[in-house]
Amino acid sequence: MATPTPTPTPMSSVRPLHAIGARTAILASADASFRERVREALTGLRWQVREAAGGAEALACLDASPAETVILDSWLPDLEIREFITEFERLHPGVDLVSADGVSVSNTPARSPRRNEILYALRRVQDADGPLWDFEPISSAREAEKPAATDGAIWNTAPLLSEAGKAKVRTPQKTAQPSLRLPELIGANPAMLEVSRRVRLVAARSTAVLIEGPTGTGKELVARALHRLSPRAGRSFVALNCAAIPEALLEAELFGHTRGAFTGAVQGRVGRIEAADGGTLFLDEIGEMPLPLQAKMLRFLESGELQRVGENEPVRVDVRIVAATHRRLHELAARSAFRADLYYRLAVFLIRTPPLSEHPEDIPQMVEHFMERMASGSPAKSISGSAMQRLKEHAWPGNVRELEHTLERAWILAEERSQIDAGDVEFGESAHAH
Repeated sequence: MATPTPTPTPMSSVRPLHAIGARTAILASADASFRERVREALTGLRWQVREAAGGAEALACLDASPAETVILDSWLPDLEIREFITEFERLHPGVDLVSADGVSVSNTPARSPRRNEILYALRRVQDADGPLWDFEPISSAREAEKPAATDGAIWNTAPLLSEAGKAKVRTPQKTAQPSLRLPELIGANPAMLEVSRRVRLVAARSTAVLIEGPTGTGKELVARALHRLSPRAGRSFVALNCAAIPEALLEAELFGHTRGAFTGAVQGRVGRIEAADGGTLFLDEIGEMPLPLQAKMLRFLESGELQRVGENEPVRVDVRIVAATHRRLHELAARSAFRADLYYRLAVFLIRTPPLSEHPEDIPQMVEHFMERMASGSPAKSISGSAMQRLKEHAWPGNVRELEHTLERAWILAEERSQIDAGDVEFGESAHAH
């Protein structure tokens, strides 16, 4: 019996790879009004539009599902444009990237077969509202490396063609460069700016983050910044210090327990993980978590389900884990003092907070910040040059936390005087000597 010849699949039924995200555009802009106008114009052309208020959110949208085109506004609240383009080209080389004025801004050869529809929609918005964008188009990440004007201004003199083909010339205007530093993190040292950069890159994703740094360097501030910039910002931020709770109680504190699950459990209680459902769970000093509990934590991270102590039914929880430690977890894992598999689950994205001794030039700015805060409850004070010099010369083993406490002590010692002098500055050892 002859084997039947298989019927070839019609070419029309074979979908090209880019068709998965066909007619889908991601619009990255902090301007909600602009996003609305462009969305309306593209929807009329049968496009699906997903909106992102920042660069990290736009990258997260692309991670979640494909798109044919990304429309990039001239300024993003969380990432520098060149930063966004570099990440975009690395992660999504097959997606067309177009700036809000219709200029291609990527080095990748990707070009939407329907780019003319994108340009038409952008021009319609431009013609309806007049000049919207006063910025210099960045043709690529490589182009962005060219030096800026001497006064730091960005100028735009490039015309934009209207539907009738007439050039609409925009008046050159200065555009302020956005600050790279997050408001929670004081200091302009490159090491501190790198912390802000990494927070902005990962905030919009659900990626697990590990924050490593010495005690007193602001690891919880970094975790709170991650939560504030994430899509989970409207839900709970729950913090737990793993070193502050006795080992016997830590499991119940994390996973919750039922009534009578152990001696003293007179009523059931929701654990910290479940309390953070939809939000962020910050596990401080994760390196102090007992090994048996690490196994249960790993199981939760892998399955997204937990079991309350004394209960058999699992509970599904959606939570983002941010962990912190003053220890080097990879070294602990190497000598089996910490589970290596849990370490790799937690350290998907690593942020290191530098000790204050590595960025002493930021001390004056930190002093100003702390003194402004202390002045909210009492008359303002200034600080003398000699007192500031004394602060700059200290080694700061306790880092930023020690600086804050030292200033608070000096504020009290200055009594009714309006200025803190060098004699008011006592460090930990000298304060105990009194």
